[in-house]
Amino acid sequence: MNDHKKGLLLTAIGGLALSFDVPLVRLGHGEMWSTVALRSTATFVAAIVLWLLVRRFGTSRPVLIPGRAGLAAGFCYGISTIAFLGAVFNTATANVVFIVAFTPMYAAILGWLILKERPSPSTLVTMLVMFFGVGLIVSGGLAGDHIFGDVLAATASFLLALAITLSRAARIDMGFVPLVATVIPATIGLSFVGASSLAGTGGFSVADPIWVAFDGAIMMPLAFWCLATGPKYLSGPEVGMFYLLETILAPIWVWLIFSEIPSARTLLGGSILVLALIGYSAWQVRRVERLRAGVVTSQTI
Repeated sequence: MNDHKKGLLLTAIGGLALSFDVPLVRLGHGEMWSTVALRSTATFVAAIVLWLLVRRFGTSRPVLIPGRAGLAAGFCYGISTIAFLGAVFNTATANVVFIVAFTPMYAAILGWLILKERPSPSTLVTMLVMFFGVGLIVSGGLAGDHIFGDVLAATASFLLALAITLSRAARIDMGFVPLVATVIPATIGLSFVGASSLAGTGGFSVADPIWVAFDGAIMMPLAFWCLATGPKYLSGPEVGMFYLLETILAPIWVWLIFSEIPSARTLLGGSILVLALIGYSAWQVRRVERLRAGVVTSQTI
């Protein structure tokens, strides 16, 4: 298997694993903070075990949190996890994954503001189209009384983009940062669960914890590792195409399992987002190929 095929296989596995995140969380049938605590704790434990194995049997010695930049990115990752899971409990699955799909455009805007990387005309056009798609979805949230969940999804998307931008600015290996950062939602979730238990108003409540634990300990580390390794063999736009697997497949899994049908505005806005991202990624893949062939310069497109 050559490097390109290896990259395609890894990113396809990662995108597919990521698409099961929301369905597995919902299959737990748990209270929000209990789910946050269980999923995040499982991911954190898996990350530490993986890190120890890599240091023991691998040739590299990765750092869990590389300096202040790692702390800043980790904080963004940690809070974004809380916002993401809060969105899962407060709006439709399709709304969550479609709005989070805006992350690449947030990253382009932040790259422009922080890294002084001016977006190309194709990026700007894609942003405008995607803004319109997100606007349709959020307007549906206003009509369906789940605007809070939509805002949480948008917050998670922005924080993810900020974490990515901080990582790019630091130019250091942060492969373990997203996984280790789950200690933040784990601690906050356990605090809320403990407080409710002491107050006699609840406590830990997840009807089927095996699904949530499996998601946190297996699926999330697998997804993040595959999607983080893919860029070693593929271009950024090609990797971005496989992130769309979650956007497309997660609502399908939820529809099949829970019979949750997205609203017309969500489907329309989500279709606009997906088509815009597919068109943008395909254009960027073509651009990279032309650059490699020497047909155009990096300033041409």
